[in-house]
Amino acid sequence: MTFEALKQKIAERLLKELPGALAHEPMRATPIGSVIPKFEHKLPPRPGSVLILLYEEDGIVKFPLIKRPEYTGAHSGQISLPGGKAEAGEDYIQTALREGHEEIGIDASQVNVLGRLSNFFVIPSNFMVTPVVATMEKPMFTPDAREVVRILSCNLFDLLREEAVLQKEIIAAGQYRMMAPYFDIESEIVWGATAMMLNELRLIVRELE
Repeated sequence: MTFEALKQKIAERLLKELPGALAHEPMRATPIGSVIPKFEHKLPPRPGSVLILLYEEDGIVKFPLIKRPEYTGAHSGQISLPGGKAEAGEDYIQTALREGHEEIGIDASQVNVLGRLSNFFVIPSNFMVTPVVATMEKPMFTPDAREVVRILSCNLFDLLREEAVLQKEIIAAGQYRMMAPYFDIESEIVWGATAMMLNELRLIVRELE
């Protein structure tokens, strides 16, 4: 399938009912032992967006992920999609494109939005995230020195393989033992919310093959 045909098929599929929890739940990490993470939020979830930016390079369809720096917070050092919280007056597409520009330096005016995946509640940080699926021709990436340690270049079709889903024990938030389904991308562990959102795209694209 050509990249042009794939883009059209994804755009058409995103207009239909989405897998949602059927895609998310198989990638959810589960606690090991009696110590279970507890998150109590007094405020409603904050809106945010992430960007799944598909592009073709040497005949391979790819998308970028970023590695966050180490900091005091719920997602320290993790691999994630470019994205963040919405600013006042933004819709979910504007948020995703702005964050893509700020974090990986893309020219938002050159991005073609195909659609969106299911909203996803990121429990630790209390965000309701909308994943935006888009494409771009020959993007040039420049990582933000403050927010991005490295940019990973991910092969979409590697993600589609049955054996792409792995599992291992991880330590979350420095203290919680979790059994986590994950994707191994450029020798980095992609788990949690990012893996769950990517699994929805994975299931959708696998339908189109």
